[in-house]
Amino acid sequence: MNSRRIAVGDRSWTVRVDGPESRHTVLLLPDAGDPVDIYDAVCARLHNSELRTVAVESIAGLDAAGVVAILDELNVPWANVAGRGAGATLAWQVAAGTMGRFVSLVVADRGHPAVPDAAGTVVDAACRPVELPTTVLVTKALPVAVAEASARCVYGEFRTVTVDASNVVTEAGNELATEIVLRTSLW
Repeated sequence: MNSRRIAVGDRSWTVRVDGPESRHTVLLLPDAGDPVDIYDAVCARLHNSELRTVAVESIAGLDAAGVVAILDELNVPWANVAGRGAGATLAWQVAAGTMGRFVSLVVADRGHPAVPDAAGTVVDAACRPVELPTTVLVTKALPVAVAEASARCVYGEFRTVTVDASNVVTEAGNELATEIVLRTSLW
């Protein structure tokens, strides 16, 4: 994968960009502490499906405005967004606040930030609903009830998929890639 350092204000992030030139780009946001190559196997599957990928190596200090600036720098007018863990929370937030920039949302391990998690904690009560087709992957880290409660914060087609994994990227990357491919298809 081709690494590229992108500066946004006084911060910078490294992204790994690869795949065929396509009208479909998938933005992948990792969990905090994930290794930089966490999405490499998933990206290979997405490339086989004619999808271009932009995998952020670390989301430390990254916010929704930074995500949009990264896409602007890469000349990506709109993207499908997927994330896991803290990257899923950021994916929810960026999809909720950037109308028309994202086409679909696939998240694992986290429900919508305005919905109480398993411990009853609301991460971001001000997070608006998303207006995108959305898939939530229910994993060992995300109870079904939290995933299903997220449906009230999605104004679009919503589905949950249960995956028996702690880390969906490393343990069930094929299922994650399949869900992303399904969301990029307009059928």
